[in-house]
Amino acid sequence: MTDRLVQLLAELSWRKGPVTLASGKVSDFYIDCKQTALNAEGALLIGARVWERIQTLRTEGHDIRGVGGLTLGADPIGLAAALASASSNAPVHAFIIRKEPKGHGTAAWLEGGANLPEGSKVVIAEDVITTGGSTLKAITRARESGLVPVAVSVLVDRQEGGLETVESQSGLPVYPLVTREDFDGI
Repeated sequence: MTDRLVQLLAELSWRKGPVTLASGKVSDFYIDCKQTALNAEGALLIGARVWERIQTLRTEGHDIRGVGGLTLGADPIGLAAALASASSNAPVHAFIIRKEPKGHGTAAWLEGGANLPEGSKVVIAEDVITTGGSTLKAITRARESGLVPVAVSVLVDRQEGGLETVESQSGLPVYPLVTREDFDGI
C-alpha cells in the first residue's frame, strides 16, 4: 500500500525545484498533499493507513474517538480515516480546527465537536510536516477545545526536524505514512 501511495504522491503532489515554504525556508521540492488526498484512490489509501494506526493505538490502550487537525491540509485526511472506520463497531469521527475562530454564532475553533464529547482522545492529522509549527498549533487548539490528543499522523515528513520538534514539545508520538527518503530517485 505504501508503494502505491508514494507513487500517487509522486505523480500528483511532488514538484522539484526551488520553493519558499510556509515556514519561510527555501526548499528544493514542494509537495502539495491535497492533490493526492483529494484523489479517490489516494483518499482510500490514506484513510486505510491512518485507520490502521488508530487501531494499533487502540490495542495499546488509547480509546481514540476522533481524527483531524488544522484546516485545510488535515481535512481530507481526517475524513478519509473516518470513512475507513465507518463499518467498524467503533468508528472514529473527523474534526476540523479552524485557522481563526468562527466569526459568528459560537465563535468556535473546532468543527465536528458534537461527535466528540469533552475529554475525547484524538489523533491529530497533518498533511506535511516541516518545522512542526502548524502541528503544534493544531495540538494546542485541540486541547483548548477539550480534546485529548494522543498521537499525530502525518502524511509526509519532509525530514527537516519538524517531527522531532513536535515530539519534544508536545510529548506526543508522530507517525509518518511517507518520508522524504521515500522520494529518493524521483
